[in-house]
Amino acid sequence: MTDKLFEPFKIKNTTLQNRIMRSATWDATADEAGAVTDHSIAIYERLARGSIGLIVTGYAYVSSPLGKANPGQYGVYSDDLIPGWKRLAKAVHGGGDSKIAAQIVHAGINSGWLVEHGFTPLAVSKLPDFNRPHRELTDGEIEQIIEDVAAAAVRVREAGFDAVQLHGAHGYQMSQFASPLFNRRTDRWGGSAEKRRRFHLEVVRRARKAVGNDYPVLIKFGVQDDREGGMPFSEGLEICREMEKAGIDSIEISGGVGGGASLAIQEGEIDRPVFRERAAAVKKVVSVPVAVVHGVRSPELAKDIIDSGDADMVSFSRPFIREPGFVARWLKGDTRPAICISCNRCFPIVRRGEPLECGEERRIREGKTKT
Repeated sequence: MTDKLFEPFKIKNTTLQNRIMRSATWDATADEAGAVTDHSIAIYERLARGSIGLIVTGYAYVSSPLGKANPGQYGVYSDDLIPGWKRLAKAVHGGGDSKIAAQIVHAGINSGWLVEHGFTPLAVSKLPDFNRPHRELTDGEIEQIIEDVAAAAVRVREAGFDAVQLHGAHGYQMSQFASPLFNRRTDRWGGSAEKRRRFHLEVVRRARKAVGNDYPVLIKFGVQDDREGGMPFSEGLEICREMEKAGIDSIEISGGVGGGASLAIQEGEIDRPVFRERAAAVKKVVSVPVAVVHGVRSPELAKDIIDSGDADMVSFSRPFIREPGFVARWLKGDTRPAICISCNRCFPIVRRGEPLECGEERRIREGKTKT
């Protein structure tokens, strides 16, 4: 087994110190306007000391307020927010050799926060069977959102980030456009697989044009819906092919619409790489770097994924919540798996709008467990 996992790796013109990513993770530390706070900076300073190849921020909404998904979420919808993003990029670059990308998103219909605050979420289509208030996007609104994404990508570049990542997974707006479960339009944005992927391709093209040819544009992509009637894997593969042609520089493979418990890593479970086979299939149809997230805990499995050619990078989220420095630990020879137990107790914390922390560590601190 080689050490390719820990060797430098290049995405476009950006060289990473290794092939490990910190996947975008909502941390609920932004203020009411979506601005970076001191608490945000502290999270990324800890990550920057951990020898991570590429750190991706928690998602930032590109349109205000209707692009917002959750409390404490970062925003990147205004130039007024750039100074905070500059602080964050500077903190990471000053803390080690990690590179940093900002993830950008529009929530679409997937926003309980909007409903709770009296707004009506924007849906790709009117969905009579959907129990959340919503209204269908007009053609002009779709065009405006695409422009908002491109403008947000420029702000990320101006703030000194090494790359921008589009959020095309987990049921947010890009997933909604690709999924027949949410996209029932009959105009140029829906009605066939080709039209349902038009939004993805327009977003990639315009983001690429806005930031220039040399700046890395990445995507976290739900390559398949895990719900009956959703986007099949064959369509996801075709979107990957077309996004590469449109200018995407790297694809992080994750889930699209649905999945839930069937994709969840169970508490105490170590090393079940849920999306490995999907990433391997994507690798066969694109030439840009492919990353895979979800379920990896040990360096042995991470190395095997890289050495087998199933992916070019391995991405982690929850392990970095509990142990921001586990990669540095591996590099020093302590190759025990990440100590995250996959309990998911971090998620209820941020759902309440509290700053992200490991729920198991909180339980230990409060004397509720002996783990």
